[in-house]
Amino acid sequence: MRADRLPDIAALEERLGHHFRRSDLRDQALTHRSFGAPNNERLEFLGDGVLGCVVAEALLEKFPDCSEGELSRLRASLVREEALAAVAATLGLTGHLRLGRGETASGGAERPSILADALEALYGAVFLDAGYASARAVVRATLGPALAQADVRSGGKDAKTRLQEVLQSRRQGLPRYAVTGVHGAAHQQVFDVECTVDGLALQARGSGSSRRAAEQVAAEAMLRQLQA
Repeated sequence: MRADRLPDIAALEERLGHHFRRSDLRDQALTHRSFGAPNNERLEFLGDGVLGCVVAEALLEKFPDCSEGELSRLRASLVREEALAAVAATLGLTGHLRLGRGETASGGAERPSILADALEALYGAVFLDAGYASARAVVRATLGPALAQADVRSGGKDAKTRLQEVLQSRRQGLPRYAVTGVHGAAHQQVFDVECTVDGLALQARGSGSSRRAAEQVAAEAMLRQLQA
C-alpha cells in the first residue's frame, strides 16, 4: 500500500505480541524496497539471525538426543519461506505492507518471499526495540504451533507432504488444491490457491509465484489450522 499511515496497527501489534516503543522500526520492517528508503532489507538480515537462534534453542530443548543433522533439517523446515509466509498471513501482514505501485499492482502483498522477509524484519525490529528476550518471546509465540508440532520423523518434508501424512494419520481425506486466481504482470504472476479437505469445515489459502509454491503456502496454512 502507498499510504504512510498503516491501518489497524494496534491490532497487528496485539497479534504480534509486542507494542513498539519506536514506531519507526515497526514501519521500516513493513516497508519493501519498492516503496523507498529506509526499507526492511537490513532488518530482515537481523531478524533472520534472531529467528535462527530462537528456533535452534527451542529445538535443542525439545529434542535433547537429536543429532546436529536432524536438528538442522528440522530448523530448515520451520524457517522455510512458505512456513514463514503462512505465519505472516495469519498475523495479517498483507494489509500492512508498504509497497511501491508496481509491486502493489502485481500482487506483491501476497507474494510469499515478501511476506516472509517482512516477518523476519519484524523480528529484527523487535530485537532493536526491546532486546533479545522480547524478540525471543515474539518468535516463540508466532511460531508456537509449528514448534509444538515439530517432529524429527518429518525429516524436513515439505508442507504438502506433511499435511497429507497428518490427514492420513487421522483417517481423513486427502487435501484438494484449486487455483482461485492469477494476477500480476506476465513475468511476475501471482497464483492464488485454496486448500480444502473433505469432511473438514476448514479452508486455507496461499499465494505464490507458481501454482506449486502457492499450494505449499496453502498447505502450511492448513497445517497451522489443524495444529491450533
